[in-house]
Amino acid sequence: MFNRPIRVGLLAYGAIGYEHNLAVQNTNGLVLTAVCDSKPERIAAARELAQDFAGFSDATEMLDSGLLDLVVISTPPNSHFHWAKESLERNINVVLEKPMALTANECDELIKLAEDKKLLLVVYQNRRFDADFVTMRSLIASGAIGEVYQLDTFVGGYSRPCDYWHSDALVSGGAIFDWGSHFIDQILNLISDDVAHVSGQNHKRVWTHATNADHAQVTITFKTGKQATFVHSDLAAARKPKFYVLGTLGAIVGDWNPMAEPAVADLPAILKLHRQDGTPQTVDLEKQDEFEFHKSIVDYLTSGTPMSVTALQSRNVVAIMQAAEESALNNAMPVVPKLRNRITSSLV
Repeated sequence: MFNRPIRVGLLAYGAIGYEHNLAVQNTNGLVLTAVCDSKPERIAAARELAQDFAGFSDATEMLDSGLLDLVVISTPPNSHFHWAKESLERNINVVLEKPMALTANECDELIKLAEDKKLLLVVYQNRRFDADFVTMRSLIASGAIGEVYQLDTFVGGYSRPCDYWHSDALVSGGAIFDWGSHFIDQILNLISDDVAHVSGQNHKRVWTHATNADHAQVTITFKTGKQATFVHSDLAAARKPKFYVLGTLGAIVGDWNPMAEPAVADLPAILKLHRQDGTPQTVDLEKQDEFEFHKSIVDYLTSGTPMSVTALQSRNVVAIMQAAEESALNNAMPVVPKLRNRITSSLV
C-alpha cells in the first residue's frame, strides 16, 4: 500500500496520453514523473500540462529509471502485451489502453504475472464512465424498462478510414477490436448472464487502403436467450442508433447527437426512454466525475478499495472479440468463447 504520491509514467503520448496527463494533474495521490515518446514534440506537448518530469525516447530506459510506481501504456494494441509484461516484471503497476492484448492467452499471462507479484493490472475502459452509458445503466438497474432481452450498439457512418494504425488489422487487431473494446465491455457490464456463443462477420468491400474490415458485426447470444449486437461500420450511409435496448416493459434509444457531425462519437448520445405505449421521454444525463477511474486507482493502491473495472472483465472482452474474428473467418458460424469467471479459475 502506498502512503505517498504514486509516481506515474506515460508510455506514448498522443491524444489519449494527454487525457491521462490531465487526469494525473487533477487526481490527488498521483504525480507525473516520466513521459516516453519517440517524437520530441510530444514530450514538449506533455510539458504544457506539467513541467517537473523526466522525458524519455526509449521505453526500456524509462521502465529501468526507478522513477515509476505505475505506468500507463498507450502504445498500439499489438505492443500492449510486450510492454505490460516488461513493466510487471520490473514490479511496476500497469494501466493499459484498450484492448488489453490481442489474444486471451496473452491476457491470461499478464493477469497471472500481476497476481503473482501482487501488482495492479487494469485496462482504461473509459467508455464505462460515459454519461450516456452510466445513465442508461441506471435506468436499466431501476427497472424502468423491465428485463433487458435485446441490446444493440453501433458506431460509425460512411467515411474513409484513417491511414493510421487504427486501420491496420495487424496492429489494431481489426475493426472488431478497435471500437469493440469499448462497446463489448459496455454490453457485458449491462448483461451479466453466461455467454452461450458468439458470431462475427467482416465485410471488406470499398476501402482498399486499409486492412481493417469496412463493416464488422458481432452478435453475442447468452444462455438465457438474450442477445446483444455490436456494429462498427465505415459503410453505413444511414446510421443506426448508438444504443437500442429492448426490455419487457419498455425501451431505451440512444440517438447520435447531430451537433457533433461528422465526429458524432465525440458527444454523448441523446437518450430517450420509451414507455409500453411507445411514447418517448428524453432523459437528462447523469453528471459524472471526470476523473473517477484515476481516483479509483489511488483508492486501490492506497487502501485496497476494489476497482469497478477489473483485468478479468477486459480479458473476457478480448476473448469474445477473438471468438468473433474466428467466426468471421467461417461466415459467421457460432464460436464458444473461452471465458473465465474469476482470476484463478479454469476456463468456462
